[in-house]
Amino acid sequence: MNPYIQYMYSYPHKTAYRQMQADLRQYVHYLRGGGHGLYLHIPFCQARCGYCNLFSVAAQGKEAVNRYLDAVERQSGQYREILRPMETSFSSLTIGGGTPLYLTAEQLERMFCILEGHFSFAEERELAVETAPNQTTEEKLSVLKQAGATRISLGIQSFSDKELTALKRQHNGQKAREALERIKAFEFPCVNVDFIYGIPGQTCESLLDSLREADAYEPDEIFLYPLYVKQGVGMEREGAEPKPEEAFRQYEQGRRFLADKGFRQDSMRRFVRRRRNGRASEGTEDMVRRERSFSECGFGASLALGCGGRSYLGDLHFCTPYAVTGSGCRARLEEYERTEDFSRITNGILLSEEEQKRRYVIRHLLIRPGLLIPRYRECFGTFPQEDFPILEEWVKKGFARAGGDGFLDLTDTGLGLSDFLGPKLISPEIRKAMDEWVLC
Repeated sequence: MNPYIQYMYSYPHKTAYRQMQADLRQYVHYLRGGGHGLYLHIPFCQARCGYCNLFSVAAQGKEAVNRYLDAVERQSGQYREILRPMETSFSSLTIGGGTPLYLTAEQLERMFCILEGHFSFAEERELAVETAPNQTTEEKLSVLKQAGATRISLGIQSFSDKELTALKRQHNGQKAREALERIKAFEFPCVNVDFIYGIPGQTCESLLDSLREADAYEPDEIFLYPLYVKQGVGMEREGAEPKPEEAFRQYEQGRRFLADKGFRQDSMRRFVRRRRNGRASEGTEDMVRRERSFSECGFGASLALGCGGRSYLGDLHFCTPYAVTGSGCRARLEEYERTEDFSRITNGILLSEEEQKRRYVIRHLLIRPGLLIPRYRECFGTFPQEDFPILEEWVKKGFARAGGDGFLDLTDTGLGLSDFLGPKLISPEIRKAMDEWVLC
């Protein structure tokens, strides 16, 4: 069994989106008042990594970035007027990419001026920013500190130069160490570091070497990502083939190491450092599984700016058309920069009630504390096991369990199989649309 079928970070995947015609004003009521999320996609990178299938363009000059910020400013101005009657306030702001710190310090300052000048934020807003080692300078971190960043996520992937070369990353281990030291010096409230396992030539011990070194910096969170080599990426063109059995062994070793170091596992990928020292004592699995409080995710509204980010407004999901290849991403970027009316929605999907149920189950079951069955019934009037009998099969196989506290969640075994179990909840209609998507 290959445990790595698909990363279900959202549902449906962008490859299921199609051309459509809608107006943002029809859905802006979902953004009434406070508590919403705002996302800005910065699609620039120093170079395309060998495994990357995210929306990004490489090696763009200062003028190209400025043109993009001009378009973001126009979009923000139009959105501000649409949002004004709703008195919208955002409680979270996420800057992703790409590599947001590819921007110069001056461009980062302009970016925050655009956001602050056009949108209202809660006083205690969350501000998360992604970065990469080569772009993490003291000057840029100072801008983030001044902007009130609460979470910095650093894509290290490995401290091994050999493994970084295999991934076609542009930094080396020393650059990663220097970047992490700089970030820690600024004392941001939350620091996360990302690592990849299943890299060609990687072993369990070399993964653990990277995790030991990372743990010495005391990050608040560590994400462990399995290597995927998807259609259209550089490593696929070179014939790289992941070895799922070896990758799963590395995952098991990494998971146990982080547990011993006092990290709580919230999902297959996310490990959070506990505020107390040491691993939970034996026989307290239920306590560990419920340590993260329930946070509903599935109905919240989120608005995206820029080219590549997606918005979630009720049953409507939309974004610019998905692209993977360099030429495809550049074409989409040019289309975005030529856009005159950003209120027009031309690419997305409207979710039926069944698809909303699937999304709700996926969004909760794959992250602890799991799916709260009474809340599901309150939302949809049915039980999840009735709507999706496969959930009972997973319980019988030991992949999931229904506790007396009303939660249905994955066991430790099931959690490690998230990328195998999650795709089984994709509907035939969405699967067909994904399969029909043409690489661009």
